[in-house]
Amino acid sequence: MQTVPNLTDLLRSCQILPDLTARTKKAVLEELCSPALALAPGLCLSLLMNVLQERERLGSTGIGDGVAIPHGKLTALERLILVFGRSRDGIDFDSLDGRPAHLFFLVLAPGDSAGIHLKALARISRLLKSQSVRSELMRAMDAKQILNIIKTQETL
Repeated sequence: MQTVPNLTDLLRSCQILPDLTARTKKAVLEELCSPALALAPGLCLSLLMNVLQERERLGSTGIGDGVAIPHGKLTALERLILVFGRSRDGIDFDSLDGRPAHLFFLVLAPGDSAGIHLKALARISRLLKSQSVRSELMRAMDAKQILNIIKTQETL
């Protein structure tokens, strides 16, 4: 059984976008993909977008409370990749509660990693379930502060 590393073992400051500029669901997915492409040079944006949009067609990954966790699996990946993004204005992400999403965690997993993929999603969901954590992440000044908030929560 594969264990999921801590989120902060998979997340670096360069994978945190504290000020997303996107205004649409498609644009935010593209913006979140940029750091992922830098980590997996063999991937291309069109392939990533295809996988993510196909997943969104099954049902929105906007889980409510201002949170969205777009995710997908790609056979070309060798390891789990995370990207965090924040939109202060919020983006209509077809969330379950009908409200805009502000906090985004992009999760990209290798095609054969169902267990680790689901555990990562669960870990992110637990982290962002807390209103106080979501508020802290919204108030954070930069990527380093966002990373520290996540790291602190993982040690509790």
